[in-house]
Parts: sequence; structure tokens; C-alpha cells
Amino acid sequence: MKKTAPVVFIHGLWLHATGWTNWLEMFESAGYDPMAPGYPGDGASVRETRLHPERLAGLGIDDLTDAYTKTIAGLPTKPIVIGHSLGGLIAQKLLARGTAAAAVAISPGQIKGVLRIPLVQLRSGSAALGRPGNRRRAISLNARQFRFGFGNALSDAESQELFDRWTVPGPGRPAFEVALSNLRRTSPAAVDTRLDERGPLLLIAGGADHIVPPAVVKAASDLYATSRATTDHHVFPGRGHSMVLDHGWRDVAEYSLDWLNSQGF
Repeated sequence: MKKTAPVVFIHGLWLHATGWTNWLEMFESAGYDPMAPGYPGDGASVRETRLHPERLAGLGIDDLTDAYTKTIAGLPTKPIVIGHSLGGLIAQKLLARGTAAAAVAISPGQIKGVLRIPLVQLRSGSAALGRPGNRRRAISLNARQFRFGFGNALSDAESQELFDRWTVPGPGRPAFEVALSNLRRTSPAAVDTRLDERGPLLLIAGGADHIVPPAVVKAASDLYATSRATTDHHVFPGRGHSMVLDHGWRDVAEYSLDWLNSQGF
């Protein structure tokens, strides 16, 4: 028996949408109708996406948000959206637009208004931000960069396995849009956090995350404090940015499922 809402999974930079496979199977077993559409330009497989990075070059946050909005428009009801990293930022934008019924944002990219950025996050973003020209390119991480940003809470062997299996090029432009969001009056990384009439939101942080440190997720949660809509915040101690696909993914998925059930979904 299907649940009321379908579920749309949104990946972040440098990971392919097929990394959600375990989540799709768990949510389908729980009675949902899940899907994980990739970015426009993503290939159907990791290999195909790696072969054609030029298809992702130049895409920005608004381009990606609009693409998911079009996908959602074809669904029978408003979905639950579950996003990781940049996908978590996009999930918040979709919820604020009224496009989604509820959202789970896991280690979400920082939204406009988060002011204090830890040095470890700046180092993690240097792969894209190190060269201004990367704004127009698709960028790939090397194994060392992945180890620092994604796999710092893992063994060397597991980090390498995840890197080999799931990493793909990602558009460089969103990293610049996020990094410069507070320097511009309008920004694609802005989300209206004051809305009272929106669905519930769960923000999840990893206590050892380098790409989106827990302080950044807490600061985003604080921005929602003036809203009467439900905004919950949870931290998984010792977990890094790889938490959606590493050996502990099930803990995060089960927590998300339990929270959605508590919200009536």
C-alpha cells in the first residue's frame, strides 16, 4: 500500500544519483513511491557521467531547482523531498516554494544568511573555488580531496571504495553561488525561512562533517526560528559528509523515515 506522497531524492555535487539505491529500496519497502532523478546533464550511470562532464558545465542552483520543479510537476501529489549537500539546499528551496509537502535536508549546503563558515569548510570547497574559471566548468574531485571532504570519518579503504564507485563531475557554479550568497542582495542560495505556511522540515548534520560542518546546519536551523512551521534539527555524532551512502547510511535513512511518520507522512 502506497503512502500519501511520493518521495524525490536529490543528490549533491560530486555524487551520482544512483548512490541513493539503498534508500530507494528502503523507502519502497516502507510503502512509498521513491525516485532519484539526476541533474540535467547527468548520464544514466556513473561511467557515462564521467565520460561527458561538459554536459554539467555552467549549471547553477536555479537551473537545478527548476529542473526538479518540472519533474515534480508531473507527479500526482506534492512529494516529500530528501536532499543531501547541495541537494539539501535545493530541497529547502522547493519546500519554501510550496512545491514539496515536506523536506529532509541532510548536511545541506549553506543558505544565504549563514554568516560564519568554519575554515574546514573553506578548505573542502577549494576544489571548485580555487580557480575563478571553475564557475563555468564541471569539476571532479581526486581521491585525496574526497577523503578530506567526504571520507574523513571513514577508513582509508572505505573512502576509496566510495570514491571509486560513486563520484562524478559536478558543476562548479553552485559552489560560487553559495560562497558569495551573503555578498549579494539577491542570491539563488536564498531561502525564505520566515514562512509559516509550509510543510515540515528536518535538518540533519554530521558531527564530523567537513564539507557542511554541524555549526553551519545549526545556524541554518536558527534562521528558521521565527517560523511557526515545523523545523527539526538532528546531529549524528561522528558522522561525515558521506553519511548517506557509507556503512552507516541505514541509521540516517531510518531516522528520516521515523521523522516522516511522526509528521503524518
